[in-house]
Amino acid sequence: MFRNVLIADSGKGHVEEMVRMLRDIPAVRQTRLNLLHVVPEQAGENFQEHWQKAAGIVAEAVGRLGLDPSEVNTIIRQGDAKQTVLKVADELDADLIVMGSRGLSRLQSILSNSASQYVFQLSTRPMLLVRDDLYVRHINRVMVTVDGTGVGDDAIRLACELVREIPGGTLTGVHVTRQDITPSRGGKSPADEVLEKAVQRARAFGVEMKAVHRTGDIGRTVCAAAEETKADLLVIASQDRRPVVAKALVDLDRLLGSSVSDYIRVHAPAPVLLVREPEGRG
Repeated sequence: MFRNVLIADSGKGHVEEMVRMLRDIPAVRQTRLNLLHVVPEQAGENFQEHWQKAAGIVAEAVGRLGLDPSEVNTIIRQGDAKQTVLKVADELDADLIVMGSRGLSRLQSILSNSASQYVFQLSTRPMLLVRDDLYVRHINRVMVTVDGTGVGDDAIRLACELVREIPGGTLTGVHVTRQDITPSRGGKSPADEVLEKAVQRARAFGVEMKAVHRTGDIGRTVCAAAEETKADLLVIASQDRRPVVAKALVDLDRLLGSSVSDYIRVHAPAPVLLVREPEGRG
């Protein structure tokens, strides 16, 4: 499942709590953990002071995680936080990035130069976002979005790999359409067919998935379904386009536009695990 996890920790929020919850899952206990703290570029003459403070923050984080320092690869870098997280994730070939988030809206994220929003938008790797205002629970009830696409299948596989390692864990798949579509002569609607294939895919991974179909605005409806099922973790597939001009530039059009995954990032009642379409596919 996850072999190499990058934890971007600022010493605030619930990231470490989420990592502890993940490590309760047997398959995750053997995962290599990499703990990153970024010293700001503007440290200037006070660089040594900032570096020492960063070392203290990292050491405290390792302690709060209840880990032996030898079990964690600690990394301190100087630079722009959002670009440094992406760069280190590439260097490590991380298969999961864990970050905290203040749950800012798109415009607020731009104005505050939000690192988590930037990474959320640009990373091609799975990313787990943990909002500061959420109560983090042990992972038992997992919900995954179902859309019938290749990246949607990746999300189902990842959700199944998590759930089958959790004693008593449950998986719910939610498929949202903007309106009801009349069933064909066989009595099945396109939504029925998408969910049926998803249930079969989950079963192939050894997991029985409860299928749910809802109609309405996709982002709002997914969040409402997660609230209804009391999901502890929401796994979403995203096909939102990423900037094509340059990774150093924020895609204002996408940030200000109607992004389903961005709405869920801000409003979901549980931590969000984003699965993106890998580069070069599709």
